[in-house]
Amino acid sequence: MIEEFESVWDALGFSPQEAANLEARSELMMQLRSIIKENGWTQAVAAKRCGVSQPRINDLLRGKINKFSIDALVNMATALGRRVDFELKAA
Repeated sequence: MIEEFESVWDALGFSPQEAANLEARSELMMQLRSIIKENGWTQAVAAKRCGVSQPRINDLLRGKINKFSIDALVNMATALGRRVDFELKAA
């Protein structure tokens, strides 16, 4: 029998709280990476626009999720003129 999971984070054995946090951070990181790539920004330009260092952008582009809090990602998004919305759903 094949076991099914809500997300990859659940499948990896994270608690529901950890899985939700990782899912939110992952989604924010993917969207920020998409904005950077769509605009053709270098890491240095992206860093300036996001209000962070170039190594932080490198970490973002390499998907180093453990180096980012939700707060940091929201701050980067708002620095780019974006509004972040969250939706609560029944589990």
